[in-house]
Amino acid sequence: MSEAPRLTSLRGGATLAILAADLDSKTELAQETATRWFERRLSLRSPLDPPLPERPGRPEKPDLVPPRHMEKRSLHTLKGRIALLHAIAHIELNAVDLALDIVARFASERVPQSFFDGWMQVAYEEAKHFRMVRDRLRQLGADYGDLPAHDGLWQAAHSTRNDLTARLAVVPLILEARGLDVTPSLQAKMVETGDMESAAILDVIYNDEKGHVAVGAKWFRFLCARERKDPAAAFQQLVRANFRGSLKAPFNDIARAEAGLTPTFYRALTSTSS
Repeated sequence: MSEAPRLTSLRGGATLAILAADLDSKTELAQETATRWFERRLSLRSPLDPPLPERPGRPEKPDLVPPRHMEKRSLHTLKGRIALLHAIAHIELNAVDLALDIVARFASERVPQSFFDGWMQVAYEEAKHFRMVRDRLRQLGADYGDLPAHDGLWQAAHSTRNDLTARLAVVPLILEARGLDVTPSLQAKMVETGDMESAAILDVIYNDEKGHVAVGAKWFRFLCARERKDPAAAFQQLVRANFRGSLKAPFNDIARAEAGLTPTFYRALTSTSS
């Protein structure tokens, strides 16, 4: 790919991918950077690295609107399934940039090299997810950008841009963990409607997301241990300070626990005791 020779470091490659407004270039750059990093062909940082942007590069569409303006549709209609897949594509696109951002933004943190291995694996898989969902949208006669989307994911991440522990609490341990709660029921509804292709994509995403939450939990616990903090108490404090609203049940306690996120972390933060 034409961008590949410009990759001088992991931070530089991650930043170039974040900057890319063309989504094919963004996902290709994310995966190329990950591959080169895994092969140990990139340094961590370089003086030539471009500055990290305030916002990731994006095409002109979709229009971004407040979450309350997002229309809800039945999954038993083609329009409803397209709307769900469009929303998932938007989540996965943001997840690509968030994984890259945690690498580029915190490249000077005192953490082991395996921290960056984990997050570049996440970035690689999120790019895969986005492309899978976008391809499915195209098969259904639509494309990413056809419908409006909301900006809540990036805004939540932006509020934690100066604190790695807070970023880990909010992005993988709240936002990604939410995917473990809701994806199985969405997958079942896709099967009900006979859309087995979309259900299979959701299955891939669900299984990969368990690993992404596990990466977040591993490094959150690592940082808490280094600072001699109780991880569940630290999580609750950081969420209250950096995340708007309460966490909503029901929770997929089993999948969360498999990823290292036990109920002691999140039960005290719910709006209900369910």
